[in-house]
Amino acid sequence: MAETTPRITAPYLEQFSHATVRILGKVRQLRGEQATIDANGNIEVRLNRDAHLQLNHAVEIIGKVQNDLSVKVMASTDLGPEGAIDFNAVEAVVDATHRYHEIFYYKE
Repeated sequence: MAETTPRITAPYLEQFSHATVRILGKVRQLRGEQATIDANGNIEVRLNRDAHLQLNHAVEIIGKVQNDLSVKVMASTDLGPEGAIDFNAVEAVVDATHRYHEIFYYKE
């Protein structure tokens, strides 16, 4: 079976240390090979060479949560200007994912 990538926001980072996750957020800062995204709280991400993020755009990140709770990016998708995404709906999906985790991922 393929590895699951649960959708998370910043408050869930600690629960998923060392796990591969999926995050949808807003790009707030770019600094070389690092960025800050807002996903119901700030998350530091370590970019790979294929990541081409733009400020104030929505982005979906697939990455691995590190010890320091930053996320090492494995893949990223620019979803365009952040106004095009309903982030309240995104948070509702994340909450449902964890409320009914048995449908979406195995919880130890």
